[in-house]
Amino acid sequence: MLPNVIVKAGAEKFMRRMVRFAGLGAEAGFRLTVTTGGCSGYSAEFTVEGTPRDGDEVLPVGDLNVFLPAESRLLLEGVTIDFADTPSASGLSFHNPNAGACGCSSSSGTSVPPPGVATVDISAIRRT
Repeated sequence: MLPNVIVKAGAEKFMRRMVRFAGLGAEAGFRLTVTTGGCSGYSAEFTVEGTPRDGDEVLPVGDLNVFLPAESRLLLEGVTIDFADTPSASGLSFHNPNAGACGCSSSSGTSVPPPGVATVDISAIRRT
């Protein structure tokens, strides 16, 4: 079952570019794997693949195929996916309005996303 997820225009544009630049054909899609972890509650990886893997479901975003494994579908329920491009970070962001506040602190001086938001850096891109 596909999750109730919102993919904002910035995220869709980013995903579409990744698929187009991979040159894998019309059936190719953006595979998004989301797991629990990290201060914001999410850890994510993505790849561009020619076809969905066994167990993936295809989330249509316009004419873009987003391949979602089972665990990702559960975790993305009610989440909004967007793309952020700031001087300090660039990548997909996930906003879960039902997530609690982060209980950890950071002494490294790096910025921490607001509660319920996870950012995936562009360096996470892998082509398979």
